[in-house]
Amino acid sequence: MHPYLPLTDEDRQIMLKKIGINKIDDLFSDIPESIRLKRKLDINDGMSELEVKSYIDDIAKLNRSCSELTCFLGAGAYDHYIPSIVRHIISRSEFYTAYTPYQAEISQGTLQSIFEYQTVMADLTGMDVSNASMYDGATACVEAAQMAANIVRRKKIIVSKTVNPEARKVLETYLRFKDLELVEIDETCGVTDIDRLKAELDGDTAAVIVQTPNFFGIIEELEDMEKYIHKNRSLLIVYCSPISLGILKNPGECGADIAVGEGQPLGSRMNYGGPYFGFLTARKKYLRKIPGRIVGETTDREGKRGFVLTLQAREQHIRREKASSNICSNEALNALAALIYLVTLGKEGIREVACQNIQKAHYAFKKLTESGKYKPVFNRPFFNEFLIRSEVPVRKVNEKLLQHNILGGYEVGENSMILCVTEKRTKSEIDKLVSVLEAM
Repeated sequence: MHPYLPLTDEDRQIMLKKIGINKIDDLFSDIPESIRLKRKLDINDGMSELEVKSYIDDIAKLNRSCSELTCFLGAGAYDHYIPSIVRHIISRSEFYTAYTPYQAEISQGTLQSIFEYQTVMADLTGMDVSNASMYDGATACVEAAQMAANIVRRKKIIVSKTVNPEARKVLETYLRFKDLELVEIDETCGVTDIDRLKAELDGDTAAVIVQTPNFFGIIEELEDMEKYIHKNRSLLIVYCSPISLGILKNPGECGADIAVGEGQPLGSRMNYGGPYFGFLTARKKYLRKIPGRIVGETTDREGKRGFVLTLQAREQHIRREKASSNICSNEALNALAALIYLVTLGKEGIREVACQNIQKAHYAFKKLTESGKYKPVFNRPFFNEFLIRSEVPVRKVNEKLLQHNILGGYEVGENSMILCVTEKRTKSEIDKLVSVLEAM
């Protein structure tokens, strides 16, 4: 029997007698004897709490984290500094135990944090409205594509191949079952091929998705693209890095209709890939087409400030076929981390972080390429990531770096890799990276 169930043998006999059977096996009488398992399950014996802890600790030791490695890996997840106040606040029980603020009268704290999150994200991206966050950057990108198709009532989504390949894979999976066509545009010299884009724009194009800085770290020129896209009465969806917005033009200034992205750099650790959160902001005229939920500000009958769920166009609240989204959770804890992170840094702080990213990345790029051993793949302005080519296969390069406690770059082809440099990297760490690579 199961010792963790609080039932005595007498309790079980009373229950069996009540339903008119003699033994527990009689509950499975409808299952033919020929297909029943005649032996015990092939699993280990139970362990004590002490043994389980030791077992899990041994498994955890097989991993190596950024607390012990110097990280130059990016490509979608970034090793940024997180002020200690972020972890302190999101560890408070009233935040990490809450699921969703259905009852406004007892959820004012959670509702206010989401409202403030929406405010700072709209400000950061230069857009009018924000939802309460999505699962991650890839699903936010999908939701923006579906949102655009619903707005303009067209079936074709164009995406640049400079968009993160994981986001493009998720787009392909979702849109295939939404009866929407996905067309990928090739890159030229590391950026979106604008001539190819113009050739693909037609009367059935709902939106164009462009990432900046793109997957290679290069800053895309959106001005010309925006003109052609809007002339075609299509929408521009910009997939952006939130840290870069401290120094680069935001999507609103570039003419975007919808802005999305991965929010992990804003106060969330890398965590071996998650959990993260996705952000989605848009122009005010598309307010009622935004997926997920939106928290609004109001006053109670005494005139005091309060917060409520204003829009909830999700399948839980309306007919499934009418829902703007089937995503039901809004990653509120990670969104709260982003809010605390941005409020702690402020406008000057986020600008300083962005400046350090771009300056340190360019220092690393210059030092790595000046000897000629490592060559730049593209000659374009970049933010904090860049693509270089090596004479040695990237796999061997990264193995060598790991021997020196350095987490290397993201492999793009056998001999090319993307390296990322954030504000956490010191001059001595960058010089050590260069020294190890030069020695190869």
